[in-house]
Order: sequence, then structure tokens, then C-alpha cells
Amino acid sequence: MSNLDATPVSAPGHLMAAEIAEQPQVWRRLLTEGLDPIRAAADRITRAAPRFAQLVARGTSDHAALYAKYLIEIRHGLPAGLVSPSTVTVYGAQPDLRDVLYIAVSQSGGSPDLVRSVEVARAQGALTVAVTNNAESDLAAAAEIHIDVLAGSERSVAATKSYTAELLALRLLLSGADEGGTEALPELGEAVLASGEQVREVAQRYRFAQRLITTARGYSYPTAREAALKLMETSYLSAQAFSGADLLHGPLATVDPQVPVLAIVPDGVGGQAMLPVLERLAERHADVFGVGAPAALAGLAGGIALPTVPDELSPLLEILPLQQLALHLALARGGDPDQPRGLRKVTETL
Repeated sequence: MSNLDATPVSAPGHLMAAEIAEQPQVWRRLLTEGLDPIRAAADRITRAAPRFAQLVARGTSDHAALYAKYLIEIRHGLPAGLVSPSTVTVYGAQPDLRDVLYIAVSQSGGSPDLVRSVEVARAQGALTVAVTNNAESDLAAAAEIHIDVLAGSERSVAATKSYTAELLALRLLLSGADEGGTEALPELGEAVLASGEQVREVAQRYRFAQRLITTARGYSYPTAREAALKLMETSYLSAQAFSGADLLHGPLATVDPQVPVLAIVPDGVGGQAMLPVLERLAERHADVFGVGAPAALAGLAGGIALPTVPDELSPLLEILPLQQLALHLALARGGDPDQPRGLRKVTETL
């Protein structure tokens, strides 16, 4: 037998499972080694006094950017929007970006359209910030300020630890002087991940689902979008994410008892805003599985209860069991979530 033949082959899902489990330790590293650089960047943003913010990202990082949009608008009272990179890369737009905070979020920092967008934004007067997991990337070099999320090498195609590291880095960057509650996150994350066996059982329940809906409101809406993406890319099922409000404006008609609904309902005002949505789903006799506040899970088909944290920190915890669900569902359906068909770790778009 050759040495190549003797090389052990990892079991399907091994990398994704390991990287999901690493997240509390990644958060500890970011809260120690990464805190001073983030504080320095936050001070620089404060001195610049931007009049509004734009965010640019793709894929999973786009959901982290959406989370940042909520933070900017709610905490700082500034308008914020998600950029369409094609306006610059395809149409050649040169917008006036003086006094604008321009944040690019990318796990790899390698997508040419994001790099070009930041280059143009910087040339047009914006204060540019790159949030990446690769300090040597082209995106990090293009931006005036770089934030390293310190997630370490991520080998599974499905991003997990880099996503929550982006969330935490953005929360610290945009928190102002309030970093309260973040220090407890690693231990809380470990407690949530301990429910993995329960999630495995849920995956068996939805093994043959062909279509699924995820829904949430407020800070948790990015979680619904990220959960849908993880399920699509690892289990190949059609998963659609809607804000709870948008779900009631038409898509509710597509819900019936054969279409599972994953509802994220944390403590706080975002979770409270979901209660009318749960009532309408009950009227449709929907199969609703919840993630969030224990009180909100009563009456649902099942759920994973989360510790109580401030609204804006809940996305770091609520995505964990949904990542585990994507992992176990893919395995139950005979797939390998580490290597989804047709996908690569770094996607280069123009």
C-alpha cells in the first residue's frame, strides 16, 4: 500500500462539526487579543463622525453586514444600507462618498468585486473598514482600517466560526463604549452547543423535507437568512428566509403542514414582534420549530431554548443550533457538509 493509500480520510462533516465546536474559543480570542485593535478602530470612526454608513459583502458575510446595519441604525441613529457591488464593478459608478463609513465584510477577503468596491469607496472619500479572517488579503490591504476576526483557518466550505466571529467583531466595533454582556458569550455558547444531541433528533424529523422556511425579526433576521443559506448549501433543500413582517405580506400563503418553519424568537423586542407571526402560523397548522426564549417555544412543534442575553447579542447564540441542524440534516440525507457539491471555499465574483 502506498503512503497516499494509507492517508486517513475524514468522516463526512468532521470539519464542519469541529469548526462549529470551536466558536466559543474563537470568541475568547477575539475578546482578548482582538479587543485593543477594535477599540482603536472604533475611536477612529468616532473621530471621523460619518453621516451615514454603507456595507458591502457576499454570501454568509452579507448576513453579518445586515446585522451591522441594524446596529448602526439602532445604536448610532445613522442611516445604513447594503451596497450592490455591481454598481461600481459592472456599471462603473463613482458615487460621492465623503463623510461615509464604508464597511466591507468578507471571510477570505479575496473576492475581486469587494476589493474593487473598497478601492473606489476610498478614492471617493469614504472611511473604509475591512472585516476579514485574512489579514494578508487584498481586501485588508485595500481598506484604510482592517479588523481581523481571528477565527483561524476554516476548512469546511460551509462558513460557521468565521460568521460568528464577524458578528462579534462588528458588535465590538459598533458598540460605542458599551461592551457589556460580551464577556459571558463564550460560556453561554458552550452551553448552547451542548444541546447537539437534541438537534440531531430534530434533523431526523426533517430528513425528507424538500422545502423549508426560516423567519425572524430585528437583529435575528440575519440569523434566519444565514440558517436558510446553511441548509441550502449543505442539504440541497429549498430554504427561504423571510422577516416575520414580510412573511405575513404574501409568502404565508405558501405555508401548510408539510412545509416546516424555523422561527427564531429571542427575548426582547425582536422576539415580541414575532408573536403575531407565530399566531398566524398556528392558524395555518404549520410545523414550527423554534429557537429562542423558553416562553415563546410553548405551543410550538418543538424548540431549542436559549439563555437570556440582550437582543443584539442573541444572533451569536441562536445561529449555533441552526448550524448544527444543517450539519446533521446533511449527514442524515447522505451528504458531506464539508464539501457541498458545486461550491468552493472562496467564491470570486466580479
